[in-house]
This record gives sequence, structure tokens and C-alpha cells, in this order.
Amino acid sequence: MENSKQMRTWLDDLKLDHPLVIAGPCSAETEEQVLGIARSLKDTDVNYYRAGIWKPRTRPGNFEGVGALGLKWLQKVKAETGMKTATEVANRAHVELALEHDIDLLWIGARSTVSPFIIQEIADALKGTDKIVLVKNPVNPDLALWLGAVERLATADIKNLGVIHRGFSTYEKTKYRNIPEWQMAIDLQTKFPDLPIINDPSHITGNREMIFDVSQTALDLNFDGLMIETHHDPDNAWSDAAQQVTPAKLVQIMKDLKIRKEGNSEAEYNAKLNNLRANIDILDNQLIETLGKRMKTSDAIGELKKEKNVAVLQSTRWNEILGAMILEGESKGLSEEFVLRMFKAIHQESIRHQEKIVNA
Repeated sequence: MENSKQMRTWLDDLKLDHPLVIAGPCSAETEEQVLGIARSLKDTDVNYYRAGIWKPRTRPGNFEGVGALGLKWLQKVKAETGMKTATEVANRAHVELALEHDIDLLWIGARSTVSPFIIQEIADALKGTDKIVLVKNPVNPDLALWLGAVERLATADIKNLGVIHRGFSTYEKTKYRNIPEWQMAIDLQTKFPDLPIINDPSHITGNREMIFDVSQTALDLNFDGLMIETHHDPDNAWSDAAQQVTPAKLVQIMKDLKIRKEGNSEAEYNAKLNNLRANIDILDNQLIETLGKRMKTSDAIGELKKEKNVAVLQSTRWNEILGAMILEGESKGLSEEFVLRMFKAIHQESIRHQEKIVNA
């Protein structure tokens, strides 16, 4: 992406003294609802008012959006509050209708990003537009697919581009609706530091109680902004009720977030240090999750050994593992002493788990 530096221009032109904030209901439900929430967000730090007009649901039969009628409500929001507007588009017809109603920011959803055919159709429909276009990460963690979507849009002479990090689907049960896989977002920032990146804590968490923490992590990792879903009556929202906060709660979240600003050498140092520490925290959490999964596998081995009346300690297997891990560790810059200490501790914990099962 040779011209990635041009992509930050639209964000710089906003001259914000805080991270970009895109907020509004998951779905536009009624004109009263859309305008009511917008009035609550007027004169706050919200820069773009978002509302889902077309809602691609996982299964048919759920609320799939009010359609083009909702675009007229967004026009009224802009006329009454002065806020710029944003919505998701998934095909050429959506794009044409959004442009016709002068929507300021369009985003492409995770389900669309997975298909180069859909992205190309949208790119062709948007060719040469000066609207802001943001691309959500694909449903599964695939950095090349994510960047490929941005590149297709850039090739269509769309200069005001950015991405939205909304987490990734997984079959595993975790505390997140979509696991953040922060490292992928960090890799994207490292490769293309001038590509604006927005975090979507609503879709990552699926739980309004976790939105602040994920938002703070994103800001600590130098994300450029946040997209947060808000609703006057979240529990009775027509879609994604659990992940929406009230406008009052949203305003409080924005006040409570700590924003690291650069302005002098000390501030720059602290910002970089906080970024690196946030990265360490993410990796440490991943380590604990991985170790927890490893011990669950050890429990399964313990059950099998108990069933077959096999000894817990298998020395040959243990020595093979240790030798392989020492070599692997050395290739990653880890000393033999460290790898030995670490895997001995892991092995001991694994034995403890298995003995507890075998002797139960």
C-alpha cells in the first residue's frame, strides 16, 4: 500500500483534540429513536452518528433493518444536530442509496470483507468518492484479506480510507463475543502506521460491562478512535441488545478514558511506554489462556491414562518434548536455561493435574 500516508489526511483534517468517536444505535428502529439518541449525543465528543440501516443477520428471521427509509432519518439527524452520519454498506445498491442521502462515512462489515467479489463491487460503486470508507476486519483472522480489501478500495481512487478492528469469530467459548486478537491489529499498525484504525469494543465484547476496558486497551495501543453502540433502552433494542450502552453511559465512558497525548519528549516516551506495556499485558493474557488450554488437554490425558491404568509419568515422551522446545526456544532468542525452567514448571503442573484425576 504505497500511498498509505495519504489515508491519514482525512483524520488529520478533522483537527480533533481527542480520539475519533463514532456512536449511535446498532440498528435504526424508528425515526423517534434515531433522532432521540442523536439529540442526546449532540455537543458531546461524538464526531459521527452511526446507525445500521441494513442488518445482515447470521440467520434469517431476525430484524434485518428498516432499509432505505432509515437514511432519511439520518438526513434529519444531520440537519437538526449538525453531526455527520455513518452507516454500513454491503453492495452497490446500498452504496448508491447512501451517497444519494449524503451519508458522510460508510463502513464495510466483517461478513463483506471476507469476499473480494463484494469488496470489488463496492469499490466500483464508490470509485473516486471523497466519502470516508472504513473496512472492518474479516470474520476470521486473516490480515492479508483485510489489507486486500483496503487495497481494492485504494485502487478505485478512494483516498479517505481506514479500518475498524471488531474482533474475530471463534468456536471456543471466551469472555469475548469476538476475540480481539490484538496482535493482528498491532501487526497492521506496524506495517501501515498511517492507516487510521478504529476499535469497535461493542462487537468485540458483546457485553456493555466490558466496553470501557477494551476501549482503554485500544487507546493504550494508539488506536485512532472508537465505534460504540448506544441506545436509550439497550435491553429492548431490536438487535445486539447486550452490547449497547445508554447515551449517558457513553458520555461517562468518554470522560473516564485516559488519553495519552504527545507534546514533548517526556510525553512521547510515556506514550510509547504505555503502548509497549499494553502489548505486554495482551501477550501475558494470551499466555495464561494458552496454559489453561494446555492443562485442559492434560486433564483429558489423565482421564485416558486412568481408564487404561497407565502411569502418569512417561519419561521418554517428556525428554522428547524438552529437547524439541529447547531448540524451538533458541530459534526465538530464548536461553536454554529459561526454556528448561519454564517447561519443567509446566510439566510439573501437568503431572499434578493428571495425578489428581488418576488418584480420584
